[in-house]
Amino acid sequence: MRALVVYCHPRPESFTAAVRDLVLAKLEDAGAETRLIDLYADGFQPALTAHELEVYEDTEKNQEPVAQHIADVQWCDTLIFVYPTWWYGLPAMLKGWLDRVLVPGCAFLMPDEVNTDIRPALTHITRLGVFTTCGASWWLTRYVSAPGKRMILRGIRLLCAKSCKTAYAAHYLMDSSTDASRAKHLRRVAAKLDRFLGPAPARKAATA
Repeated sequence: MRALVVYCHPRPESFTAAVRDLVLAKLEDAGAETRLIDLYADGFQPALTAHELEVYEDTEKNQEPVAQHIADVQWCDTLIFVYPTWWYGLPAMLKGWLDRVLVPGCAFLMPDEVNTDIRPALTHITRLGVFTTCGASWWLTRYVSAPGKRMILRGIRLLCAKSCKTAYAAHYLMDSSTDASRAKHLRRVAAKLDRFLGPAPARKAATA
C-alpha cells in the first residue's frame, strides 16, 4: 500500500492534528509506505496563477509548478484527506491544492474528438478517505448538502478506480466538543481505518 495523506490545518496543536497522527499510526500498522503533505507547514500557495490557467489544458506544461505534488498523487494507491470543514466546505488552502494539482493529465483527461466528456486518470487510486471536523451539527451539514465532502467523495471518487473504497468520519459540533466527545471520535476514526485499510500484516518473530 502506498498512501498519500494531504493534511490541512494552520494550528499544530489542533484536534485535527490528533486525527492526522492517528491516520499515520494506522497506516504504519498496516505496513503502508506513507507520504505526508502538510499544506500550511509547507507554505503551499493555493491561488491558481494566470500562467497556470493559461497552460491548464497543456499536459506538457501544466504540471511544472507543482511537479512534486503531482508525483505524489501519481505514486499513491491510497489518498486520504484530513482537514477541518469551514462553511460546510474545504478550507481555501485545500481547495487551492485541488485547483493546482488535480489538473488535466494528472486527475482527468480532457474531452477530445472521440470523447465528449472528461475521463478518469486516477484509476490507480483504490482507496479514498476523508477525516474532518465540523462546527455545525450533523443535520445542518446534511441540510446544506456537505459540499466539501461531496467534492472529494463524489467528484474525485469518479476519477479513481471503479472499485475505489471510501471512508468518511466527521466530528460534528466541534466548537462545543468535550474531552469525551473527542476521544469517542478518535475511536470511531480508528475503527473506520481498520475496515478501510484491512488487517495489519503479521509481524515476523525476531530470531536469535
